[in-house]
Amino acid sequence: MNLAMNLIDTHAHLDQEEFDADRAETIARAEAAGVAAIVAIGTTAQSSAAAVRLAEENPIVFAAVGIQPNLCAEAADGDWERIVELAASPCVVAIGETGLDRYWDHAPFDLQQKYFDRHIALAARLRLPFVVHMRDCGDDILAALQAAHDHHGTLHGVMHSFTGDATLAAACIDLGLFISFAGMVTFKKSTELRAVAAAVPADRILVETDSPYLAPEPFRGKRNEPAHVLHTAACLAAARGESAEEFAALTTANARRLFHLEKSGGGT
Repeated sequence: MNLAMNLIDTHAHLDQEEFDADRAETIARAEAAGVAAIVAIGTTAQSSAAAVRLAEENPIVFAAVGIQPNLCAEAADGDWERIVELAASPCVVAIGETGLDRYWDHAPFDLQQKYFDRHIALAARLRLPFVVHMRDCGDDILAALQAAHDHHGTLHGVMHSFTGDATLAAACIDLGLFISFAGMVTFKKSTELRAVAAAVPADRILVETDSPYLAPEPFRGKRNEPAHVLHTAACLAAARGESAEEFAALTTANARRLFHLEKSGGGT
């Protein structure tokens, strides 16, 4: 499948070991498939540094830096300071991923909340968007985001790999956030999630892979990669009653507006 157009994969973990054998080829396949840009997401200080290096080496790759909520208990002394340092890189376009998670019991919830607040405050100070991970904690996320909105004003960020309901999506949009969908939306059982996606305003929807996770149909169960964003985009376009070309154009415009995807000296 090639939509013969540009799409942006707004969330991919390109630094992970699943890509060690063919990382350069993976990026090349994405570009050949029509992916104009990839946001490489950091999950630890080390991962964030790797994402920045990838962005420095590849014209279509940009970086987000942060400590993922399930990993914040493993953060060592100096790791947060390293995130702050990395965030100053010109190829960093977002802070995160951050957020909250009640599904996995890898980090105390109060520690997750502390790190979530740190990320949001850093994003506000640097005028960068933030990337939100959420699992089994919609009420907690909304309360934290509302508090951030009360303190910082209109929020600039994205609910990544969204799996919540329409009410939560609408509340996040009201706070200023974008809603991004990954491969799960293509699964046969995801009828309700496709309905949520269909209701997201055209200027607030994004698409991602969350590579190497959540491969869309017809690759479900295999390693995901940025080129597969075309399949998720096609599914979302159909759910919204839009042409593939219309959906690609609007999500690409949205991603460029949120992340300010430009590099000095060329790039995308």
